[in-house]
Amino acid sequence: MKAVRVHAYGKRPTIDDVPEPTAAGPFDVLVEIGAAGLCRTDLHIVEGQWAEKSGVSLPYTIGHENAGWVREVGSAVSNVAVGDAVILHPLATCGLCRACRGGDDVHCDNATFPGIDSDGGMAELLLTNARAVVKLAPGQEPRAVAALADAGLTAYHAVRKAVPLLHPGATCVVIGAGGLGHIGVQCLLAMTAARIIVVDPSARARELARQFGAHEVTAPTDDLTDTAHVVLDFVGEQGAEAAGLAMTRRAGSYFVIGYGGTVTVPTIDLISTERNIIGNLVGSYLDLAELMTLAAQGSVTLHTREYPLGAVNEAMDDLETGRLAGRGILVP
Repeated sequence: MKAVRVHAYGKRPTIDDVPEPTAAGPFDVLVEIGAAGLCRTDLHIVEGQWAEKSGVSLPYTIGHENAGWVREVGSAVSNVAVGDAVILHPLATCGLCRACRGGDDVHCDNATFPGIDSDGGMAELLLTNARAVVKLAPGQEPRAVAALADAGLTAYHAVRKAVPLLHPGATCVVIGAGGLGHIGVQCLLAMTAARIIVVDPSARARELARQFGAHEVTAPTDDLTDTAHVVLDFVGEQGAEAAGLAMTRRAGSYFVIGYGGTVTVPTIDLISTERNIIGNLVGSYLDLAELMTLAAQGSVTLHTREYPLGAVNEAMDDLETGRLAGRGILVP
C-alpha cells in the first residue's frame, strides 16, 4: 500500500510502498483510510521537535487525524463491523490502567499514538483497536470529519475544560482562527454564553471567524490586556504565548493549545494575580464522542481543502506558508 513516510528529520516525507497491516489480535480493527488530516504537528514532526518525546524509529508513517471504513476486525470486536464508517481516536488505549478506568484515557499508561510514536494514517490502511473507533452517524463521510479526530478533539477538550469558567457575560479570547481555532469558536458558541473575541493576523481567518459567529474579531495589534476570563491560545508560538498571558485578567485562565514557543512568567506575577496556565493534549474518547454529536447536529463543521495523498508536500507547503485556511485533508 502507499504511505507517507518520514525517513529523516529536516527532510520532507516521501510516498512509499509498504506492506499492508492485518487484524491479528482479538481487539484489532483494520481501517481503510478515507481521509487523513494534516496538522501543524506533522510539520513539527518533520522538523524533529517530537523526536525525543516520541522515541519513534525512522522511517515511519505519519498521520494522526484519521477516518475511514472498517475493513477487518478481530474476533472479540463487537462495537463496529466491517463496512462501518468510523473516526479514530488518536490514541489506541488499553482500558485497564487507572487513567483509562477513570475516563482519562488520553493519559493511558500503555497507549500508542499512531502517527506520533507508531505508524499513522497517511496511508491506505491503518491498524488500531476497538477502543479507538467511533462509529459515524448516518450521512457523515470520513473526508468531512477526519480532522475532528485531533484538531476538533483538541479544541473541544480545551473548551470543555473552560466551560465552568465561562459564565454568561464572561469574555473568552481565542488566539488563532485557523485549523484548530475555527473549531474552538464553534464549540464555544455551542456550549457557552460567553462573549467570544477572536484574534488573528490573517484577514481571511478573521472573516472565517465572523462567518462562524464570533462576537468580535481583531488583529493582534489591538490592545486586549487584562481583558479575558479565559484565553484559548491555538497558536502557542511566535509571540502569541506572551500576548495570550497578558490578555488574561486577574484570576483568569490561559489555556495553551498550540505549541512551539515558551511561556516565561515571574512566579510572583502568578501568585499576585492568581492567573492559571493550563496545558491541553488532545482529549478523551468521550470528548470525541460528544464532539461527533455536535458535528451530527450541525453545530460544528470543518473548513477544509482536500489534496490527494501524493500531494502531501504541497499541502505541507500551503500550511507552512499560511496559504491553507482551515484544515488540509489528504485523501488516498
